[in-house]
Amino acid sequence: MRRLSRREFTLSVLGAAAAGRVVSATVPGLQAPATQAGHPAGTGDTIAGLTLSEAAARIKAGTVTSTDLVNACLKRIEIYNPKINAFITVTREAALAQARALDSEQRAGRLRGPLHGIPIALKDNIDTAGVRTTAASAVFDDRVPAEDAEVARRLAAAGAVVVGKTNLHEFAFGGTSATSYYGPVRNPWALERNPGGSSGGSAAAVATDLCYAALGTDTGGSIRTPSSYCSVVGLKPTYGLVSIRGIVPLVLSLDHCGPIARSVMDAALMLNALAGYDRLDIASVEHAPEDYVAALKQPVNGFRIGVARAPFFDMVDADVARVTEDALRVVAKLTKSISDTMLPPTRDIQVGAETFAYHEELFGRMSGRYMIPTRRSLQNGATAKAGEYIRGHWRLEMLRRTIDDAFRGIDLVVLPTRRRTPRTVDASIKREETDVPRNPELENTGAFNAYGVPAISVPCGFTSKGLPVGLMIAGPRFAEGKVLALAHAFEQATEFHTKKPPIRPETPVPPLATTEEEREKPKE
Repeated sequence: MRRLSRREFTLSVLGAAAAGRVVSATVPGLQAPATQAGHPAGTGDTIAGLTLSEAAARIKAGTVTSTDLVNACLKRIEIYNPKINAFITVTREAALAQARALDSEQRAGRLRGPLHGIPIALKDNIDTAGVRTTAASAVFDDRVPAEDAEVARRLAAAGAVVVGKTNLHEFAFGGTSATSYYGPVRNPWALERNPGGSSGGSAAAVATDLCYAALGTDTGGSIRTPSSYCSVVGLKPTYGLVSIRGIVPLVLSLDHCGPIARSVMDAALMLNALAGYDRLDIASVEHAPEDYVAALKQPVNGFRIGVARAPFFDMVDADVARVTEDALRVVAKLTKSISDTMLPPTRDIQVGAETFAYHEELFGRMSGRYMIPTRRSLQNGATAKAGEYIRGHWRLEMLRRTIDDAFRGIDLVVLPTRRRTPRTVDASIKREETDVPRNPELENTGAFNAYGVPAISVPCGFTSKGLPVGLMIAGPRFAEGKVLALAHAFEQATEFHTKKPPIRPETPVPPLATTEEEREKPKE
């Protein structure tokens, strides 16, 4: 069968959007809801807008079934996925079959826990037995794993229902989700803009009420960046707390997996199911089990907060700076003290050679099937020297061994998740295809992957153009409980998490500039 060119694929996606179709796979595999401002109208599926914890409460009370929840999400996917392109594969029949089985358990009075019957999505670099896992690349367009990733297995055991696999930046190689063999993901707050990446499909799906939560992966900010840009909650746990076995790696020494959800409580519920030692995962670490939902409820009025201004506030957009300073004033009222602090630099941590180590054999056989930006990055990685990598890894290990020293005298640090708002999809594609180098000093999220500490992004406001801004809260290793507690307290003190994207069934999808020449045309 002839492979579609990128242009042909994009046009086919636009044609499917016009027809309202969704790519599908039929292979198997605690309170009343608050009124949420700006909830997309016209679908009749109000239950799709519940938080995970609200949906769980209804399942427990027997007022809804898993089939109800799955159908509500599938209906919204049919309407909105053609607009935002959040899903690569929708597992409609398998999800409905799983929901029916869980409904039988519900009727028998057997609930597996708060995730019982809840529709979730998995980023499409997370292996699912019998359902293809593509990493958004033509290289893996027909790859069907034989086994679930450990995180997929844990969620299934907890009763979660997978409704599909979400789109991402090819091989998680970037921060926009614009470079994907299956077409770019769009931001539901502004369809002409990117949703962040690499877990852009997961964040966009959660923000648009296509699922109640999703899994993302985070190597340099790939959970927190799209969560910030899409105004949802994204948690990167301590390195090794959540298994990454069965996930297509980017940089194994920096890779994390974690939840993207609509509330901090939802993220804690997900983490309870995900956390745990996996002896077959070389990154996994042993840590005593914790109840993150209970930890989230601890008082925060005794917390000492550090504001990591340098370099994390350098060259911040004026709108982002204004929103962040407003958020800091809220944090100051909630906690014992707030003061400036410093975190160690990470510019000498160079372990990117691990990426080429994974791709070397694939790249040798089918380099032409990688998209241009990924191909260029891999070609650069092929020149890495073993000595440089080893020295970089030594520095990484020492940094992680000593990072908790930076938290002496403080409990947590706060800073803007991102310094800038997202570019347009066209500008993102052009930038990536022309290989404009990124300046790592302008990124806030990546340092925390090197530190290996827990970090969460929570909605903290909007720019003058209505674009979401996220606040990042981080702590020492295994301080998830405190991170979640402050995030939850901030969320309860504000209303930003209740806002919904303005996208509607009638919202038009801005056309993509399909050639480099069109993208370079000046706007009138």
